[in-house]
Amino acid sequence: MKRLVLGVGLLLLLVISLNGASAASKIKPSPSPKWPPVGFTVKGEIYAKVPTVKELVGIASNSKVLTAQLAERVDGTLICKKYSCGAITVAATKGCTWWEVKSRVKGPKSQEDSTIVVHGNLRTTTTGTEPKVYKTILLISSEAIERGNKISNINVICHHAPPSEKLKTNVYTPTLS
Repeated sequence: MKRLVLGVGLLLLLVISLNGASAASKIKPSPSPKWPPVGFTVKGEIYAKVPTVKELVGIASNSKVLTAQLAERVDGTLICKKYSCGAITVAATKGCTWWEVKSRVKGPKSQEDSTIVVHGNLRTTTTGTEPKVYKTILLISSEAIERGNKISNINVICHHAPPSEKLKTNVYTPTLS
């Protein structure tokens, strides 16, 4: 198991309209990215980067899975317009059997108190990648976005052993206040 911790996490307010994502899906696929990745944080064999909203739109235009995740609705609202979301693009020199991402949801204590607190922890798992293949992982909490929360303290783990659990999960655990 290899681990990379990103010290500064950014929230991606994923405000992507379905029409924009559909139109973008008609664009020709991008050429394969160069190796090693430019602008990524690297530790050992793991490369990771929080994509900008513009980069995420481009990535989603070439990924039916990511586009479907972004189009998911909860109570009629796009999931990342209802809940605090983020994303991380990862790759590994040797590849990974599966990926695990641990992060925190931080934001103002309340509407009246702007003190930043940890609202909860998020653990995301997903399938692996071949060597030098990029994968963007969507981090979806169940913490309301309305307070201006951010996904931060992103810790990326590349596993080489087979998974012993169900993959493709986003498990959000609120902190007790």
